Amino acid sequence: MTNTPPPSPAAPKPAAPIVRCPSCGGRSVFSPENRWRPFCSERCRQIDLGAWANEEFRVPSPVPPEGAPYGDPREQD
Repeated sequence: MTNTPPPSPAAPKPAAPIVRCPSCGGRSVFSPENRWRPFCSERCRQIDLGAWANEEFRVPSPVPPEGAPYGDPREQD
């Protein structure tokens, strides 16, 4: 029979990081237990989804000069 040490107790899980909720700016736990992560609540998640659906998160593009042709400039002669 060999001398094997007893199994060590499980290491404690590290604490989940606290992040800022993108919607309200409040504290939100970023872990699998938070089903709305990175949001703090279902309400904040729904607010963000509504803003996305209303196209409020658009990247602005430069306005072409008056009289400039439309479309991809690489396809124009």
